[in-house]
Amino acid sequence: MKRFKKLSALVATTLLTTTLFAGCGNSKVGENGTINFFNVGDYIDEALIKKFEKETGIKVNYDTYDTNEIMYQKVKTNPGTYDIVVPSDYMIEKMIKEDMLEKIDYNNIPNYQYINPEFKDLSYDPNNEYSVPYMWGTIGILYDTTKVTEPIKSWDILWDSKYKDEVYMFNSLRDALAISLIKSGYSINSTNPSEIDQAKQALIEQLSLTSPIYVNDEVKDNMIAGEKALATVWSGDAIYCMDSNPDLAYAIPEEGSNKWVDGLVIPKDAPNKAGAEAFINFLCDPENAKTNVEYIGYSTPNKAAYDLLDDETKNNPAAYPSDQVLDNCVLFVDLDKDTLKLYEDAFTEVLSQ
Repeated sequence: MKRFKKLSALVATTLLTTTLFAGCGNSKVGENGTINFFNVGDYIDEALIKKFEKETGIKVNYDTYDTNEIMYQKVKTNPGTYDIVVPSDYMIEKMIKEDMLEKIDYNNIPNYQYINPEFKDLSYDPNNEYSVPYMWGTIGILYDTTKVTEPIKSWDILWDSKYKDEVYMFNSLRDALAISLIKSGYSINSTNPSEIDQAKQALIEQLSLTSPIYVNDEVKDNMIAGEKALATVWSGDAIYCMDSNPDLAYAIPEEGSNKWVDGLVIPKDAPNKAGAEAFINFLCDPENAKTNVEYIGYSTPNKAAYDLLDDETKNNPAAYPSDQVLDNCVLFVDLDKDTLKLYEDAFTEVLSQ
């Protein structure tokens, strides 16, 4: 499964790698029987799209993107094109601030009742007006138990010189700097220039201690193949890797981590808002949500779908950590433009070493 890559490379904010829906030029955009769904690659069981089309007669034009930032630019520069997109928490917050989203009519989404209250009233959409939670997870450390025998309690292990040439890091500025900020004792959402600089310096120091390699999706196949001892990963990717290689395990360090939530939203001036709400309601149906989460491999915010999962999945701490662990995890927030520039400059300097 491919997880939502959050700013996987600095060029993600300017380089667009997807195109507009191929079918839009040949159909009436927004007609009653069509919705345009823009999602991260491999982030839905596509059999569900066919099932929805068969049940409702609504055609789904489906296209994919790689990062929140690519999606944001496509929606921003192509108003009135998309009916549903799937941003992460901090991007939902940004799009709400910029008046880029439609308010959702929950009268059309009765299955919203199945969303766990723990995933409602969150900071990025405090009044539950613009988004329906889709998937959630954490970031942590995937490790090879044949190479790492000590318990992983701290992010410090990624700086331990005995693991030189044995570390993969996120090629993602928010995630990489979040780890370094936590290690330095600061918030993952720090806006303090001095703290951001210290996090940058810690990542530069790490280069000399463990020579980490900054990677994206290739981390999964590489860890399954046993190429390195340690890797920073999203929880769903960890589960995928552990299913393929029983020597792998996942840990969330005691200092804390990021808990992320991805949501279903309707862009401003969506051509078919009613159709979008019908599809969101379909995805919130417990059986459909169960099918989807089993395909994707991440954690479901749908309480009824969770109850349908097998006990092994429900008791897997990588997918569903304890409350004690989650109490130490926080959401990313949307950073102001000046602060984001500090993050971008810091990460650019790290990668240029």
